[in-house]
Amino acid sequence: MSADPPEEFFDADTHVAPASFADLAVLLSPYWRDYAAGAALRADPVQGGAYPPAMVDGLAPHDVAALRAAVLDAPAPGGGRVGTAVLTCTTAFDVSRNHAFEAALCRAVNTWTAQRFLDHEPRARGSVAVPLGDPAAVVAEIEHWADDPRFVQVLLPVRGHDLRWGHPVFRPVLAAAAAAGLVVTLHAWGRVGSAPTTTGFTHTYLQDYLSHGQVAQSQLVSLVAEGALGALPELRVTVAECGSSWLPPLLWRLDKEWRGIRREVPWVDRMPSEYVREQVRFTTAPVHLPRDPGELHDALDVLGAAGLLLYAGDHPHRHGDGVARLLAALDPAARAAVRHGNATAWYRSTGTAWYRGTGTAWYRSTDTVATPAPSLASTQHAPEVPR
Repeated sequence: MSADPPEEFFDADTHVAPASFADLAVLLSPYWRDYAAGAALRADPVQGGAYPPAMVDGLAPHDVAALRAAVLDAPAPGGGRVGTAVLTCTTAFDVSRNHAFEAALCRAVNTWTAQRFLDHEPRARGSVAVPLGDPAAVVAEIEHWADDPRFVQVLLPVRGHDLRWGHPVFRPVLAAAAAAGLVVTLHAWGRVGSAPTTTGFTHTYLQDYLSHGQVAQSQLVSLVAEGALGALPELRVTVAECGSSWLPPLLWRLDKEWRGIRREVPWVDRMPSEYVREQVRFTTAPVHLPRDPGELHDALDVLGAAGLLLYAGDHPHRHGDGVARLLAALDPAARAAVRHGNATAWYRSTGTAWYRGTGTAWYRSTDTVATPAPSLASTQHAPEVPR
């Protein structure tokens, strides 16, 4: 008998990053290249300020060869293989406060992602980086890439503004993503100038690192209580790299308090937990679980892990053995759902995508990445002068 085929994984969070700012500078106009050089802006492929040294396994891939070696052709947990990887580039999360430059930078990041990875690898999917300082520019960037089926989500930092993402000022952003069929992913980290807690800034790295779960909770409450999920039933939100074990007690209390104070939010016309369980998913890295086997199974049952979790390798970040213990504790059907089934349905992937109306495959089979040709949706640039 032949051996069983390797288990398939859909990786919902694989980090990529330019090797340096020079990778992006060539995609900017001379005006913005000079601006960036004068401001001494850089791109950190390690994101060393965000993770302790032992939690980073080298650099995030900066080209398709590195991506294949580190993720796509490397064994996944249990010896499986990654059949699809959603690429997340967080380089633009905290680079500039100039909204016009940020718009040009995000166009460069997205063009770089398309040219370095998507043009050459059918297993890769992209995330649309967007300029945080101008909601109208965010909508424009989403609409620019909306017709490229290789991009499957819009990337927002979970720590973005003093206003939460559910606030009405961001409703056009969420509506544009929903209209384009793109998932909105709230990813860990973001603006360091925005206090991560309701009582202000933290005073140690430990507190700051821990706060991302708390910030994610406030973002979910905002999306429900300010009516974003209810007003946009097609909106899908992924919470990435912020944990998930905190979700059950949050929803228990949110449902309870809604019953007593629901006149504050008349647009929330059903249990808040229903919106979250229908329209929100969570990546598995990191996952915080008890060591005791009985408590572990209870925690997964209360969380509803089989329906809510999306596998994420989160390369190059390390988070211990939590994901392996999670998968081992699930029954075969639930394990298959977390490995690939949930993400396949969530991102509505149907295997090899095709450019709409072209009849030609959207990727190139060549492994040459030094001077890639521009993709069909990456031949234009953002406005290159300040507004």
